[in-house]
Amino acid sequence: MTRGVNGILALLPAAFLLMVSVACAREESGAQSGNPTDEIFKWIHFVILVGLACWVFGKLLPPVFRKRAELISEAILKATAAKEEADRQLKEAAVKLTTLEQEVARFRAMAEKEAGAERERLRNLTLTDAEKIVAAGKAEIEATERAARVALKELAARLAVDKAESLVAQQMTPGVQNALINNFVQSLEGRPN
Repeated sequence: MTRGVNGILALLPAAFLLMVSVACAREESGAQSGNPTDEIFKWIHFVILVGLACWVFGKLLPPVFRKRAELISEAILKATAAKEEADRQLKEAAVKLTTLEQEVARFRAMAEKEAGAERERLRNLTLTDAEKIVAAGKAEIEATERAARVALKELAARLAVDKAESLVAQQMTPGVQNALINNFVQSLEGRPN
């Protein structure tokens, strides 16, 4: 109820200003009413209309304004909650970004460490493989060398045998053959069986 009265009191200065402006306008135009009671009735009529308008607006508009204020208040609360949520998400994102940068740095360091370990492992593996290849090459060379020596010895023996055969064949005459057989038989006679 006090709101309605306050509304009417707030509208009274506006009504007074309106009446003053109407009066000033009439004076300037020079139009004067011949009858003062007409003027009073106009003013009473005007005050009644203003009072009725104030009463109607005092009854109808406050709930509308109240509802509008509640909607605005709710919107402000929602906006505040949304802003707080956005601020919270922003802080979380900033923390995640900070931790992400740290995590990227940690991953980079770990990758560099693993790459260094992998390089060292590959270097050691390469050295080991190279040593094995060298050892296998030496063993193969030695085996080839031995095989070549054996083949060379066989060749030399075959050549020596061939040469000896040809020499024996050239020097073997029927007289030399008889002398050899006689020598062999004599050596057998002197032996015990």
